[in-house]
Amino acid sequence: MTLIKTGGFAALVCALTYIAGFALLLTLLAPLGFGSNQIDAEAVVAFIAERPHLLIAWNSTIYIANAIALVLLVLAVHDLLRKATPGWAEASRAFGLIWAALVLGAGMIANVSVETALTLSQTDTEAAAQAWALLHAVELGLGGGNEIAGGVWLLCVGLAALRAGALPRVTALLAALVGAAGLLTVIPALGELSGALFGLGAILWFLLVGLALLRHIPGARDLQSP
Repeated sequence: MTLIKTGGFAALVCALTYIAGFALLLTLLAPLGFGSNQIDAEAVVAFIAERPHLLIAWNSTIYIANAIALVLLVLAVHDLLRKATPGWAEASRAFGLIWAALVLGAGMIANVSVETALTLSQTDTEAAAQAWALLHAVELGLGGGNEIAGGVWLLCVGLAALRAGALPRVTALLAALVGAAGLLTVIPALGELSGALFGLGAILWFLLVGLALLRHIPGARDLQSP
């Protein structure tokens, strides 16, 4: 199997990790304030004390599994772009791998925060809540609370693909738009809305680019058919 087709499967995995993440976020985790600025650290610690493995599994899905698949996708997109736009291809690979590393780091921090809170909650729930809140802030700083690195990567991919004709035009345009939404997460007033748009848009883009890469014919340059 070629790297580009492997990247196609990886993109579909990325989409599935986002879908799974949103499913739990909007159900069991919503009452705790996940995905908002009003997260209740004490309620999270109580949740962890009852079901620590659920949060570990969630973190491992949305961060760790996503990061592993993302590396393969970044390299596949680079391989697709490198002949027509070598400079943009290198820039996109750099930003994409940075994003994957940040996502992986966020996942490891998130799992450590669960383990730390679980241990401390057995003797001091207040200390457990404080420790979890601190580690959660680090997690959000790495990538859970902003999408700067991902936004830059998608913007680079979208612009490069439009210039090279390396992806269907709709897919390339969507990459640029989703990337722009990611960059807007740096603005506090727009953080939640732009973050939701980035996440939902990324799901659609992962699906579209995954299908485009799986249909790719070696040696073909123009994939701009609808």
